[in-house]
Amino acid sequence: MSFLWAIIAGLIIGLLAKLVLPGRQPIPLWLTVLLGIVGGVAGNALASAFGVADTSGIDWIRHVFQVGVAAVLIALVTPMWARRHA
Repeated sequence: MSFLWAIIAGLIIGLLAKLVLPGRQPIPLWLTVLLGIVGGVAGNALASAFGVADTSGIDWIRHVFQVGVAAVLIALVTPMWARRHA
C-alpha cells in the first residue's frame, strides 16, 4: 500500500513542480511521477537535515522542500529528454 501512496505523492509533487517552473516541460507523465517520488524522498531528507520534517500541523516547509527538489530535477532532466527525443 505504501508503494501506491508513493506513486500518488510523486504524481502530486511532480505536477506541482512542473507548475512552478516557467515554460513547458515536454517530459512524459511517468517521468514526472518518477522525479516527483525522488524529489519527495530527497525533500524529506533535506527537511530532516534542517530539523523541520515534523512540525505541528501541516508540514508546509517539508512540502516546499519536496516540490523544490522535484522542480530542480525536472529542470535538469527536461533539456536532456528534449535532446534525446528531438
